Amino acid sequence: MPIETDDLSEDDAPACVPVADEATGEIRLLSERCSTCIFRPGNPFRTTMPERIRSMVADAVADEGHVTCHSTLPGSAPAGVEPAICRGFADTYGDRSLALRFGDALGLIQEVPPHS
Repeated sequence: MPIETDDLSEDDAPACVPVADEATGEIRLLSERCSTCIFRPGNPFRTTMPERIRSMVADAVADEGHVTCHSTLPGSAPAGVEPAICRGFADTYGDRSLALRFGDALGLIQEVPPHS
């Protein structure tokens, strides 16, 4: 179910981290939603931080960007885990993401399993 983005503020733009492999150009995308995905029904962040989530999604959609999975972000992910696009975002808004559209068109999507 999409998160409504109609009346969202533009506060706290998320930091940009690369989700593409520098050597191959492949775009990393989680193969499935992580266990704590903000797009999972019942996720506590949907009720404790709804404005932050809506803002982050609205910014990504407006910029034809994406949401990086929080469990793959530097400082949150275990050593060796590279940043990847959130599967929940891709399933819901993937057609509005430039990286996902180009990656799909060029056969450069690399699905990676969630670590959690």
